[in-house]
Amino acid sequence: MKKALLQLHIAILLGGFSGILGRLIDLKEGPLVWYRMGIASLVLFIFLSSTGRMKWVSTAEALKLLGVGCFLAIHWLCFYGSIKYANVSVALVCFTASAFFSALLDPLILRRRVSWMEIFLSLIAVAGIYVILHFDQHFALGILLGTAAAFFSALFTVLSKKLTEKHDPYTLSFYELVSGFAFLTLLMPLYLRLFPDTSLTPGWMDWLYLGILSIACTVLAFFLAFSSLKTISPFTTNLSYNLEPLYGILLAFLIFHENTHLNDQFLWGCLLILVSVGLQSLRMSRVYKKIPKRFTNRFRIPWG
Repeated sequence: MKKALLQLHIAILLGGFSGILGRLIDLKEGPLVWYRMGIASLVLFIFLSSTGRMKWVSTAEALKLLGVGCFLAIHWLCFYGSIKYANVSVALVCFTASAFFSALLDPLILRRRVSWMEIFLSLIAVAGIYVILHFDQHFALGILLGTAAAFFSALFTVLSKKLTEKHDPYTLSFYELVSGFAFLTLLMPLYLRLFPDTSLTPGWMDWLYLGILSIACTVLAFFLAFSSLKTISPFTTNLSYNLEPLYGILLAFLIFHENTHLNDQFLWGCLLILVSVGLQSLRMSRVYKKIPKRFTNRFRIPWG
């Protein structure tokens, strides 16, 4: 159990550290995500092929998987755009709004009853984001991009839940990463036209950071999370992933001293968000025993 918990929290810490790397890498968000998905796809393909875990699916199922991967790419574009136009803390705070969007999208896509308590608790987090936006207008674009990233993260997660019933997580993750990379490759000419000053050539340190981001924070974090599931329940894993934004914000405070550039309203907004996450976690722990097991062992893909 200790080993599994250590694996899980290393995976969560790596997810939080991906935001730090997003600020350290000099590339714009478009090339950054393109390289991340390309390198991660290649590494995952080599691993799955060498271990005999590679599984090919029908054309119809492949199209479904490819479509979901595009939403993952858009989520990362918005997330790293938020970091570039604001900072790591703002992007991660906005990311917590994904709970609100999940509460809205889950009933629409998975056809379950609306949970008004989930919506209420998520609105507390949204109120925290509004407090930050209202008093930090110079972060407006970054906050809007961060909120968009939260929406696409929720959409990606909800759609992935449906697909996990038919496909193992390795196959699902490989197809999503490859499709996201292909989508960005097709999108790159338009991106370069809109942002003509974009550089596609990483520097030496950028290559190092991209390697860490793609291999450690993507592929390794994925395997650590799923390895921990052999001992830890998916419910505990999902609950623990609520700590990912907190880990990232603390790292941003420690490495970039972002707390010195943020005012009291940011801290009040963070407090509202933490209250929302805490109450939601408490609610999840109470209702867990009432939910059929087939619903509790759904685990979100840990792409931070």
